[in-house]
Amino acid sequence: MSTVYTSTFTFAKREFDDDFHALDSSIAQLARSIPGYIGEEAWENQDSGLISNVYYWESMEALRTLIDHPVHQEAKRKQAQWLDGYQVIIAQVMHTYGDGGIAHPLGQRQASRP
Repeated sequence: MSTVYTSTFTFAKREFDDDFHALDSSIAQLARSIPGYIGEEAWENQDSGLISNVYYWESMEALRTLIDHPVHQEAKRKQAQWLDGYQVIIAQVMHTYGDGGIAHPLGQRQASRP
């Protein structure tokens, strides 16, 4: 498997308004349009109320394109309007494997098990 990176955005939400949804949609569309974007997943923890969005990237340069984009920068400036806190984790994927029973953004990029 070639090098893959993830950007995980975990947050506690407040009330989302139309401005949030428009900006969130713009960021998602932007991410999907960047060469090097592989796919994404989203998770919500019912117990804690936290939400995680995980984006998969072929390179740090592709991820940096999203991070540095003015739409993403606008969201960072406005996050306190809609979020009660957040954490971002950027990581390099070391291995991935599975039985093929579920669709996954990295399903076609599986490497041998460590």
